[in-house]
Amino acid sequence: QVQLVESGGGLVQPGGSLRLSCAASGSIFSIHAMGWYRQAPGKERELVAGITIGGRTNYADSVKGRFTISRDNAKNTVYLQMNTLKPEDTAVYYCNAYDPASDYLFGPWGQGTQVTVSS
Repeated sequence: QVQLVESGGGLVQPGGSLRLSCAASGSIFSIHAMGWYRQAPGKERELVAGITIGGRTNYADSVKGRFTISRDNAKNTVYLQMNTLKPEDTAVYYCNAYDPASDYLFGPWGQGTQVTVSS
């Protein structure tokens, strides 16, 4: 059974940093690209960063140069290092396995982790 567990969120001041982690159970992690998504109040969930099995990455324009996605295949874990955080980064962050060509999602959504950027 697939399970995705996000952690590492919190309250941070503008300009600060956070590192999110997503632990994946089951075979989903080893055979799919992984993505970090976020959903702000009143907005749709959006993909902010993705990484293929081979390590190729892609980022939403809004986070390029500030966020870095990485994965540890031995630990079935994907990370999101977030630097120079802005108030507009405030959202619940989720991870999932996906197909970069079609955006198809392979796993259930986890509980997410709340990131709040505020002074």
